[in-house]
Amino acid sequence: MKKRLFLCVLCLLLALSPAHAADGYIKWVDFDIGASAMARALALDIESRDSEQPVNWIDILALAATWTGSGKFSNTTVNKAARALTADQSIEKQLGNQYKYFLYFREAYGAVLGGLAGSYAIEVTGEDGERYWKPAYGLKAFSPIAAGYWYSHYEDFGASRGYGFKRKHLGNDLMGALGTPIVAVEGGTVEALGWNRYGGWRIGIRSDDKKRYWYYAHLRKDNPYAEGLQEGDHVQAGDVIGFMGRSGYSIKENVDNIKQVHLHFGLQLIFDESQKECDNEIWVDVYDIVCLLNQHRSSVRYDAESKTWKRVYPYKDLDAE
Repeated sequence: MKKRLFLCVLCLLLALSPAHAADGYIKWVDFDIGASAMARALALDIESRDSEQPVNWIDILALAATWTGSGKFSNTTVNKAARALTADQSIEKQLGNQYKYFLYFREAYGAVLGGLAGSYAIEVTGEDGERYWKPAYGLKAFSPIAAGYWYSHYEDFGASRGYGFKRKHLGNDLMGALGTPIVAVEGGTVEALGWNRYGGWRIGIRSDDKKRYWYYAHLRKDNPYAEGLQEGDHVQAGDVIGFMGRSGYSIKENVDNIKQVHLHFGLQLIFDESQKECDNEIWVDVYDIVCLLNQHRSSVRYDAESKTWKRVYPYKDLDAE
């Protein structure tokens, strides 16, 4: 019953949305894929990379969602979707009239997950003492919390917030210790840097493909940002960008009005520039994304000589290059 209702709603939205027009774009995304399903789809992607029929993890998830009507599906469904993608018959023929839903999910999930996996390289030291770039393929985005630092979180997307005006919580709060290094999940350009009465000291980073706007808020009072970070800078995934705090909930700058130290971490999807700052912004629940990224955390250290935080292993996004 729930699946039929979801597909009816989605069908109506697709019919009414400009997504079918020449200048159209997606205006609504309901992202609710579990971390386990994402991890399984990515594993199948990695395993098939060098095979005759490689499968893309986003295609796998989009097909599974088409069958179930949502992102709430099991690893068994993920495995079945991967097999269907390598079948002799095309997905378009397999799905028939439901193929339009597959296209929707593929574009929507591609916007959410498009920069999280792919080819990258880290600089390591070989047995001969020489430094070299070691290429890899897989999860290339990082947890927003640097390696070696404790944090906890729970599902809080959509919870009520009262400061300023009644509104919903559009992110995931990661509780931790004051000064915990915060890193860029994905490479991109710093579009926002400074004080916001709700988020306190915050950073907004736009992905290189312009589809994702990563938001990091409530950073540390007095010294919120990595040394030298400025609006317009380009950062790599895993670079230290700031430090956990509890600033915010004040018109006056540099005030700690948040009760508990934490990082507010959010993700806005942008299919058209008109969606960047408007009344119909698309924010998605990142709780399961945080769970997925926990397996890939950036090792960082403080360099006393330069008085800056640096990553232990220099990184290159090979897809971007």
